[in-house]
Amino acid sequence: MLIYKILRAQEWAEFNARFILHGVPVDILDGFIHFSTAAQLGETARRHFGGETNLMLVCVAANRLGSGLVWEVSRGNALFPHLFAPLQMSDVLWARPIVDTPLGHVMPEGVA
Repeated sequence: MLIYKILRAQEWAEFNARFILHGVPVDILDGFIHFSTAAQLGETARRHFGGETNLMLVCVAANRLGSGLVWEVSRGNALFPHLFAPLQMSDVLWARPIVDTPLGHVMPEGVA
């Protein structure tokens, strides 16, 4: 199963430079790195990144994250993937820009 992390341009630049992500401010505050499934991405983008531009979508295979990945009940009683460990660049399958339109964000091709 593929899971996704939305990063702002600066967050992506830092991850790309360091090859490790300990989380963005909300992740650090919550104690884990927030991910979304493909079905959850649209609402995540709308709720947490509405009006923002220059976003990057990072794709990871859930099975590569080992026991640090925990599925927890969150918004609407849905299970969300939460990573209780740093994310390594070597775990990233791909990263692509999210397209900004007047109607909102459009996820890159290949989101499944």
